[in-house]
Amino acid sequence: MKKNRKYLVLEIIGVLLGLVWISPFYLMLVNSFKAPRDIFANVLDLPSQLNFDNYVTAFNDLNFIRSFFNSLLITLASVAIIILFSSMAGYALARNKSKLSGAILLMFVAAMLIPFQSVMIPLTSNFGQVGMLNRVGLIFMYLGFGSSLAIFLYHGAMTRVSISLDEAAIIDGANKFQIFFRIIFPLLSPISVTVAILNVIWIWNDYLLPSLVLSRRNETIPIRMFYFFGQYTRQWHLALAGLTIAILPVIIFYFSAQKSIVEGVTDGAVK
Repeated sequence: MKKNRKYLVLEIIGVLLGLVWISPFYLMLVNSFKAPRDIFANVLDLPSQLNFDNYVTAFNDLNFIRSFFNSLLITLASVAIIILFSSMAGYALARNKSKLSGAILLMFVAAMLIPFQSVMIPLTSNFGQVGMLNRVGLIFMYLGFGSSLAIFLYHGAMTRVSISLDEAAIIDGANKFQIFFRIIFPLLSPISVTVAILNVIWIWNDYLLPSLVLSRRNETIPIRMFYFFGQYTRQWHLALAGLTIAILPVIIFYFSAQKSIVEGVTDGAVK
């Protein structure tokens, strides 16, 4: 009986915390359909009439199609090369048991402690000297900043993959690349999903690094949202509609990958 009461209290607390967490999204969504006078009359009320003109104006002024394409291109390319190179590095470090590989792994782990603000000025200066302050340079920077955590995760996953798989493949005549891409890499799919989700959310929402690197023609959604929200700070109906449009792709991605998130976490826990 006491256990049931304990679980009931925990469920009530969980529901209350969930309502607190979702309340900003509720306010943003319901007020994005209102006229300005309705927002200032009562923020919590549902809209008396759905005003889709707010979204049309926000969509056009955000130049959403171009900024969405820029964000999508940069995010997908960055995540792809992070997964590719980090998985190979994690595999090499895990299979080579030496002091050097341990020191290299320690360097990657230590690199996670370096704040971006401490290196952003020399980084952009050096990339500017070689003419790489563009989307290619930005993708290369994301590889540098995102690979440390990814290599750490892949290395931890590789320690649970038996080396006998490599030995059996070598006996069958496979080389190192064939062993990795045909046997090892498919086994790392739960970790790859985890790495992809973490980096997609980070890169898609990143503002500071793209604002230092990209030109106005290649602006991503967070940069466009910054200028848009500054322009419509007093017009909350348009600003909130713009915010809703900006975060919608990330929410769709998260819910579509939710099953893979749970599978990746449970797979790692069981192994």
